[in-house]
Amino acid sequence: MPRKYSDETFNNVKSQYLRRVKVPDIARETKVPKRTIYEWAKSGQWDDLLPVEDLVDAFRRKIKALIDKPDFTEGDANAVARLQELLHKEERHRHAIPTGSAAVILQGAQQRQAALPLDDERVADGKRRSRKKGKVKNDFRGIDADTVLAKFKEGMFGYQLREWEQREHRERFYLKSRQIGWTFYCAREAFADALLTGRNKAFLSASKAQSRLFKRYITAFALEWFDIEIKGGDEVSIMTDHGLVTFWFLSTNSNTAQGPSGDVYLDEVFWIRDFKKLKDLAGAIASHKHYRKVYFSTPSTKSHDAYRLWSGEDYKKIQAARPEFAPFDMPTDKELHQGVVGADLMYRRIIDIDDAMAGGCDLFDMDQLLRENLPEIFDQLYKCKFIDDTGSAFNLLTLLKCAVSDARWPGFKPHEDRPFGERPVAIGYDPARTRDTAEVVVLGMPAKPGGRFIVLERLSFVGKSWEYQAEQIEKLIGRYNVQHVGIDCTGPGNGVFEQVQKAFPRAVPIHYSVDVKTRLVLKAQSIIDGGRIQWSAEFNDIPMAFMAIKRECRGNVISFVAARDKNIGHADVAWSIMHALAVEQLTSNGRSKSSTWATQKEAA
Repeated sequence: MPRKYSDETFNNVKSQYLRRVKVPDIARETKVPKRTIYEWAKSGQWDDLLPVEDLVDAFRRKIKALIDKPDFTEGDANAVARLQELLHKEERHRHAIPTGSAAVILQGAQQRQAALPLDDERVADGKRRSRKKGKVKNDFRGIDADTVLAKFKEGMFGYQLREWEQREHRERFYLKSRQIGWTFYCAREAFADALLTGRNKAFLSASKAQSRLFKRYITAFALEWFDIEIKGGDEVSIMTDHGLVTFWFLSTNSNTAQGPSGDVYLDEVFWIRDFKKLKDLAGAIASHKHYRKVYFSTPSTKSHDAYRLWSGEDYKKIQAARPEFAPFDMPTDKELHQGVVGADLMYRRIIDIDDAMAGGCDLFDMDQLLRENLPEIFDQLYKCKFIDDTGSAFNLLTLLKCAVSDARWPGFKPHEDRPFGERPVAIGYDPARTRDTAEVVVLGMPAKPGGRFIVLERLSFVGKSWEYQAEQIEKLIGRYNVQHVGIDCTGPGNGVFEQVQKAFPRAVPIHYSVDVKTRLVLKAQSIIDGGRIQWSAEFNDIPMAFMAIKRECRGNVISFVAARDKNIGHADVAWSIMHALAVEQLTSNGRSKSSTWATQKEAA
C-alpha cells in the first residue's frame, strides 16, 4: 500500500521502533501519527524483528535516553530513579551467581558492553571511525572526591575557601559586599557538594533570570572541570556515584516551587518582596534534617522582613514561647566578621570589601571606589551597612511590591518588529552627567483609566554620544505606538531632545525646577503607593534608585534630591520612569491628558 511519507521517514520510524523507543515519543519526533506507526508495525511484523534484550542493557539504555532528553522533567527523574533501583537489584542478583560457565559468559558480555562507544563518530563519507568512548551528558559517575575538591579549590580566594568548612551548618546567613563573587561561590559550593554528597539543590531568587545565573555557573563548572555538558531546563538532573541529583532553579513564585527537597540557596534576600513567604518555602524544601539553608544578600533597610531573621528577632519570638531554648544575643560586629554561630544555631557572617581584600581579592581599587561614591552609598554597597531610609521619598517595601517575579506582560513580544502591537507606550529619558548612566525606559500605558503602567524595556548608556542616544530613542519610537516622550533637557539632554523632536514633534522637554521635581515625585508616589506600576524583579536596581531620592528642606520649601554615585547614578532609572509617567497629569484619575511640562522654566 503506498505511503504518503518518504522512505527516510519510514526507515527512521522503523529504526526507532526496533530500538524500543516508545511509540508516542516516535510520533512526537517524526510527526507521524501513532495510529499509522502501529499499522506499519503490525503489517510489517516489526515485533517479530525486535532483538532479545539483556535486562541490564535495557535498563541502562532507557536511563541514558531519559537523561539525554533536552526537556528533562520531574516525571523523567522519578522514572530514572525507579529504573536505577531495578538496575541495581538485577546487578546484585547477577553478582550473586556462583562461578561457572554462566558467570564467565555474563562477565564477558558485560565487559564487551562497557567497551562499546556511547556515540559513534563518523567521517564525511559516512564510514565509521575507530570506536571511541564519548562523554555522556549529565553523567558524573566515576569521579573521585579528591578530584572534585581539587577542581573546587582552583582559583578561589581565601575568604571563599574558609566558608567551605562551614557548609554543614543547618542555616547560614551572609551579609555581603557587592561584587565579591558570592553567587559564584555558592554555585561552586553547591555543585561540588552535590557530587560529593548526592544532596539535591534548590536555588531561589527574585526572578527566573537571577536564579538561572546559578545554572550558568554550574554548567560552566561542569565543562571546565570535567568536560561534561549539562542539559535541561529549570529542573536539571545529573547522575552521580550517589545516585540521581536534581538542581531546581526557581523564582519567588511559590506556585512553580512545589515539590523539591534539598539544600536551598536564597539570593539577595534583602531585596525580595514577601520574604516570609520565601522563608517558609525554603523551610519546606529543606525540611529533612540533612538538608541545609543558605541566605545571602547586600543590605537594604532594617524594615525589611529579612532583617528579623538576621537580627534574631524571629528566634526571640519562638524562644519567648519556648523558654527551654537558650536566649539570643546578637553577636558583636567583630564576631560577625569572623563568622559565628548564635543561640538559634544559625551561622552568620559579614563579608565586606575589607574582608574580601584581606582574603586575597585583588579586584578592587579602593581609592577609586571612595572617589566615586558618597560615604553613605559606599557604606551600603561595600561596607554592609543598612540604608537609613528616614529621609527617603519612597518606601522600600512598597517599591518591592511593584517587582513582579517571572514577569510576562500580556501581548509583549520583545523580539518582534512591533513588540507591544498598537498598544500605547510612554518613553522617559534621563541624561548622563559626570559619572552617571543615561537611562531610557519604555512604559506600557494603562489600557483603561486607573490601570497599571509596566516597564517593558530599558536601555542604559555609558560613554555614548548624545547623537547615539537620540538615535536609539528614535528606533524605539519606530517600534512602539508612542504617545509621550519625556526628556530632561538639563545640560546634555538638550541635544538629545532637539534631535528626537524631529522624529517625534510631541516630545516633551522637562526643565528641572523645585516645582517640577516635586510634581514628578508626587506623581510617582501616587502611582507606586497605589500599586499602579510593575517591573520585572530582575531590575533590582530600580528600588535602590527610588530609595536614593531624598527630601531636602530649603528654607520653607521641601525639594527632592538624589546623590550621585557610580552604582545608581543620579537615581537615573527612577527619574527616567518619572519622566515617562509625566504622560499622566498629577491630579488625573488615570486618564492621560495633554502634558504641560513643556511650559516649565528652568530654575534660575
